[in-house]
Amino acid sequence: MFKRNAMLMIALLVLFTSGLAGCAGGGGTKIRIGEVTRSVFYAPEYVALEKGFFKEEGLDVELQTTAGGDKTMTALLSGAIDVALVGAETSIYVYQQGAEDPVINFAQLTQTDGTFLVAREETGEFDWSKLNGSIFLGQRKGGMPQMAGEFTLKKHGIDPHAELELIQNIEFANIAAAFASGTGQYVQLFEPQASIFEREGKGHVVASFGTESGQLPYTIFMTKQSYMNKHKDAVQKFTNAIYKAQMWVGSHTPEETAKTIAPYFKDTDMDILTSSVKRYLEQGTYASTPVLHEEAWNNLLDVMDSAGELKERVEMAKVVNNDFAESAVKAGSK
Repeated sequence: MFKRNAMLMIALLVLFTSGLAGCAGGGGTKIRIGEVTRSVFYAPEYVALEKGFFKEEGLDVELQTTAGGDKTMTALLSGAIDVALVGAETSIYVYQQGAEDPVINFAQLTQTDGTFLVAREETGEFDWSKLNGSIFLGQRKGGMPQMAGEFTLKKHGIDPHAELELIQNIEFANIAAAFASGTGQYVQLFEPQASIFEREGKGHVVASFGTESGQLPYTIFMTKQSYMNKHKDAVQKFTNAIYKAQMWVGSHTPEETAKTIAPYFKDTDMDILTSSVKRYLEQGTYASTPVLHEEAWNNLLDVMDSAGELKERVEMAKVVNNDFAESAVKAGSK
């Protein structure tokens, strides 16, 4: 959780060890994106790069994976990146700290949780009560995957801290490897890792946290208020490109989307990419527009409050600016 000022210097050092992946060159206004992880979950972002939608808007976009919410937000606040793709909860944490230069959400990319409940053993027809007393390999405390997961478990009458042996001390990037090596009976995984484990016989997808936890502003493009004020035209062009990509994904087959994003997943087989995209499309994970809605925002606050991570309910207008998204949709519908 982005609450520890002491992490600043450590995170900055780690940031530059993250591999650069994906760059739309060719001149224009440069924008540096830091994505919280590399995932099929973010397919429209890669489509915008591969289909040249950023270039069409006169932007030179550089993408790097900043590996985790803490590191991504630290990179944004320190100026190492211009735009972050990360959970909306991080902007609330910054706001709760009383930041003079708040982080503003401006374009929604995903609108549900992207994780799936993966069981080590196949146990027949799944029922949530089967988790009682189990060893659950969870996500980072205060992050959206863990909060949405806990919200879902509580909805099904399970207190994750009292009725599970909950493991939360493993770095996000190492969770899949830890499960593969024998840690935990259940785990939360994004695609394509969930499908890869199914193919390899290392686990079985038994439920979707995205379906269970409802619509959420799960992953959003955000930037500092100062950057937004200074570069309004660039932020608008960026949002236009994202909306073009969202429309493209919505009007093309999973196979076509998988083929387009394949350069970002060189070690993943095409059939796994395709099934992952299909799974996300079927549960409505990819936002159809970049506009963030009040109902989804309130659901986010409920999820955070249930996890004990919300000091007070934050009005959407404090950390969300829908003007760019609404303008992009209006222009795109002409």
